[in-house]
Amino acid sequence: MSSPDPQVRAARNAPADASSARPPAGRGPVVAVTGAASGVGALLTERLAASPEIRQVVALDERRGDCAAARWHVLDIRDPALAERLRGVDVVVHLAVDLDLETDPAARTAYNVRGTQTVLTASAAAGVRRVVLCTSAMVYGALPDNELPLAEDAELRATAEATAVGDLLEIERLGRRAPRAHPGLNVTVLRPAVLVGGGTDTALTRYFESPRLLVVAGSRPAWQFCHVDDLCSALEYAVLEKVEGEVAVGCDGWLEQEEVEDLSGIRRMELPSAVALGAAARLHRIGLTPSPAGDLAYTMYPWVVSGSRLHDAGWRARWSNEEVLAELLAEVAGRHTVAGRRLGRKDATAAGAAGATVALLGTAAVIRRARRARRR
Repeated sequence: MSSPDPQVRAARNAPADASSARPPAGRGPVVAVTGAASGVGALLTERLAASPEIRQVVALDERRGDCAAARWHVLDIRDPALAERLRGVDVVVHLAVDLDLETDPAARTAYNVRGTQTVLTASAAAGVRRVVLCTSAMVYGALPDNELPLAEDAELRATAEATAVGDLLEIERLGRRAPRAHPGLNVTVLRPAVLVGGGTDTALTRYFESPRLLVVAGSRPAWQFCHVDDLCSALEYAVLEKVEGEVAVGCDGWLEQEEVEDLSGIRRMELPSAVALGAAARLHRIGLTPSPAGDLAYTMYPWVVSGSRLHDAGWRARWSNEEVLAELLAEVAGRHTVAGRRLGRKDATAAGAAGATVALLGTAAVIRRARRARRR
């Protein structure tokens, strides 16, 4: 399945009446975006800068991005001087969160937690009225007894065993505490499903770079995606105060594992739970894969969300799960991953399709051989 024509897609996701004149001075919020130079932050900055409902966009990052219409401040978001940069801002969208698989976990947590603390404190000091945080629907946890779909007020049952989920849970905790510590500051949290597009690289997108799709025996996966375009439009809803509280974002419905295999054309490799989880834990422990064993739960059990609060506000996903999966497969074409570790073309050739099985069984000999060949 191919994605719709890019021009059609762009038209679908353009802000309403984007060609009309901006509102007169004094109308519409001034919005600051952290992490504005890349990824979702860059896409949102461009979107808000083009919106007639936004008075001005203040872009914050450690380097200057490409959006010429924004007012840029180059700084580390952990710098207490952030408060001065937020004077006159109405809404802050905090997207400067490090979820890179290759980042040292301790450094990643320190950056994410300290960054969020600084953004919330600086926003309150500067008189900002709303902060929008973006975490993930992973905070609900992937569990065999999860309802399909989960309500947005469902209990957060995730643990810190998967990549960066502990950071996301702490970010949400900080968000809940902030209005009590700083009366007058409102916090909205968006929780996207499996995010795709804009160069997103996670353990869940790497799942589709493997020569076989690992299926744990006895599990019942359910796949729900969220395209970055839809996330940006949902963030705009939050900026304009059309939604508030905890808000889930994703395509309508979900795909069963069999549907994913049919659409992707990638065959499954089924392993017993003890073998798959034990091997994943060993490979991560000896440093041969960036993904901890906890990431496997999100490919085993459902964590589909309803998105009812956005729907009630009139928002609809522009992308379907089938379309986002096709986009993901196009993005990862030519990449080769074994047990969560991305390999170069030569390494992948050495590993072959059977390499996934060997790696998951815990021997890791193929990867070691590939490393030696690359060094030579």
